[in-house]
Amino acid sequence: MTTLTVLGIETSCDETAASVVRRYDDGRVEVLSSVINSQIAEHAPYGGVVPEIAARAHVESIDGIVARALSDAGVTWDDITGVGATAGPGLVGGVMVGLSFGKAVALARDLPLVAVNHLEGHAVSARLGADIPYPFLLLLVSGGHCQLLEVAGIGACKRLGSTIDDAAGEAFDKIAKSLGLPYPGGPELEKLAVGGEVERFPLPRALLGRKDYDFSFSGLKTAAARAAVGLTSDIDRRDLAASVQFAIARQLAERTDMAMADYRMRHEGRDLRFVVAGGVAANGAVRDRLETLCGKHGFSFHAPPLKYCTDNAAMIALAAAERLALGLSDPLDAPARPRWPLDQAAASANPTHVPGRKGAKA
Repeated sequence: MTTLTVLGIETSCDETAASVVRRYDDGRVEVLSSVINSQIAEHAPYGGVVPEIAARAHVESIDGIVARALSDAGVTWDDITGVGATAGPGLVGGVMVGLSFGKAVALARDLPLVAVNHLEGHAVSARLGADIPYPFLLLLVSGGHCQLLEVAGIGACKRLGSTIDDAAGEAFDKIAKSLGLPYPGGPELEKLAVGGEVERFPLPRALLGRKDYDFSFSGLKTAAARAAVGLTSDIDRRDLAASVQFAIARQLAERTDMAMADYRMRHEGRDLRFVVAGGVAANGAVRDRLETLCGKHGFSFHAPPLKYCTDNAAMIALAAAERLALGLSDPLDAPARPRWPLDQAAASANPTHVPGRKGAKA
């Protein structure tokens, strides 16, 4: 096994990102650079990401972002030993931009290419800040994804549960929009919720009584949006924000509580590790609830450094480096994928969407 210096590229949504990560032969990881060009200003007038605008912005900025990542890392192209680029899931127009750039680099420099699953990037993101051995229980919770997974290693993820409709991060953002908060709404809702009464507004608790680990946030999102209509006082808006945050954290904790109990029983006598990753992992109320659960069940708690919770290229570079260390790479015809489950067997046996259905999972 040799030291790897990997360029990572991420363009799955509205951040154009590039990073250089070094993985040493003993498994240690060093982030040499991480550059992110946010498109918040471009999408703010629409209250959400517009795929066509995102793709065009990626095209316009990716050259400069990659050049800056190399410069910040203090390396040249001759130092790069591999390229990793997000190949999905995501907004396929944007995914194609980053993946095509990565393929061009790999071809021109005769470097191995890794077409990285964006979710696998999130799965390893906590390892950017600490040495976290496999296996671990993972809650991946972001604007587009909400899943509980057992992670045994690179390419070895077993899905325990997933959202059957909306993701938690999407619920945060859409409810924030209903409250008139600027985009991106999740962090703004968290700020508004400070000091609010968490049970002032009764919000629905989805899937009560079910023994599986699936999530549902569409009913909560609709109820909160209706409650927001006509609210004018700062106190009312603050209380609704606090109630929403409490309700989302509660559902995440309820499903994770069951998953931890089952995981602990099946891994008796082993070190128990829990990782929460994705943009919602930056939410303080969610972290507090999950840390409490870890204490209850005897798990160690891990989360990425805050700067690596949201989409970034360092996690993509690390996922690529982990695969390259195992001798894994991809051909130059690797496709861009709008959907790409980590656990294909579970996705095929119990799909979260039905062909032809309209909505978040269509």
